[in-house]
Amino acid sequence: MNKIYNPKPETWSSILERPTKTVDDIEATVKEIFKEVQKKGDEAVAKYTSLFDGVAVDTMIVTEAEIQEAIAAVPQELKEAIALAKANITAFHRAQKTERVAVETVPGVSCWQEKRPIQKVGLYIPGGTAPLFSTVLMLAVPAEIAGCNEIVLCSPPDKGGKINPAILFAANLCGVTKIMKVGGIQAIAGLTFGTESIPKVYKIFGPGNQFVTVAKQLATQFGVAIDMPAGPSELLIVADDTAVPAFVASDLLSQAEHGADSQVILVSTSKKLIDAVADEVATQIEALPRKAIAEKAIANSKLIYVETDAIALDLINEYGPEHFIICSEFDDFYSNNVLNAGSVFIGNYTPESAGDYASGTNHTLPTNGYAKNYSGVNLDSFMKTMTFQKINEKGIQAIGKAIEIMAEAEGLQAHKNAVTLRLKALENGK
Repeated sequence: MNKIYNPKPETWSSILERPTKTVDDIEATVKEIFKEVQKKGDEAVAKYTSLFDGVAVDTMIVTEAEIQEAIAAVPQELKEAIALAKANITAFHRAQKTERVAVETVPGVSCWQEKRPIQKVGLYIPGGTAPLFSTVLMLAVPAEIAGCNEIVLCSPPDKGGKINPAILFAANLCGVTKIMKVGGIQAIAGLTFGTESIPKVYKIFGPGNQFVTVAKQLATQFGVAIDMPAGPSELLIVADDTAVPAFVASDLLSQAEHGADSQVILVSTSKKLIDAVADEVATQIEALPRKAIAEKAIANSKLIYVETDAIALDLINEYGPEHFIICSEFDDFYSNNVLNAGSVFIGNYTPESAGDYASGTNHTLPTNGYAKNYSGVNLDSFMKTMTFQKINEKGIQAIGKAIEIMAEAEGLQAHKNAVTLRLKALENGK
């Protein structure tokens, strides 16, 4: 890992640059596939599944028989772990439900706000070298709690044309209504336009590689909402001499093994800790099955020494990490003042893995600095807020004159007339 000491603020943006391709490098490919899927539907999806995943599937739709076969294949121990995680995720997201907000702004003018579920949602679940069945829980659980009536899941098939059994088990457990054996750009395009097999949805959720991220952004140009531009995973840890070097190193490596384009950063006020963590990373990485992947991510990562916690906090807010771990004597200082982070983990015994799997918080989070303006997935992500108002005779008389004056000042006479007619009718009725 690259060690950097006391970087000047004007160098932070270059030091903290993510190791990702620009949209321009990818956008042409994504647009071409979108255009073909829009025109040719399932035919185009099958073509690109064969090209990118190296498999031709008889049907994209997962059958009930395949689901039952997958359920039987999942070890009981894993089923119990998934069930525990689901219970915690359910508890945390169910607690996010809010009641109707109602207020009478002036006598006779009642305004209220209610939430309604998004009817049709698409969940993208990465497959490949790390099939993320945990992401099924993170997306399908709040979708079910919200009351979404159509939950479509897309995940790339393996070389045998199958989806990982744990993904199918979790999807069945969490009320997914349709499961599709399709991944990548073609999955996002299918959910955007709809095909003979893939339903068109109103909002797409889920992480993915850079191609999936750009595809989701392109989907917004066709009237489909997305959760956030979630790309390659990232982690920033702030730590001092109260941290355990082995723990810190394990957390850095847990994110590094996600993919070669992941990024992990340690910010510390202790040079001694930085050296100890670097040694631990070098030792622990040797035992990892995904060592080759982790090594590439580590090459893009940084160990940064700064002199004060105040400087560290400014740097962290500038970076806006997806995951932010605090292992510091002054954890309250960081947790109370951090402004830009997807999810925060506090203390030596709060690994980022807990949020990935079973603590209850959601692991679908903004990356690439989007924590500055996006939230992670939560119950409200699957809902729309609608406002209502009801005005009686007394209410329109109370605010009518102000509406007339404002409408006339904006040159919108019909707006004024809509109020004037009502006010006159009330006057004539007296």
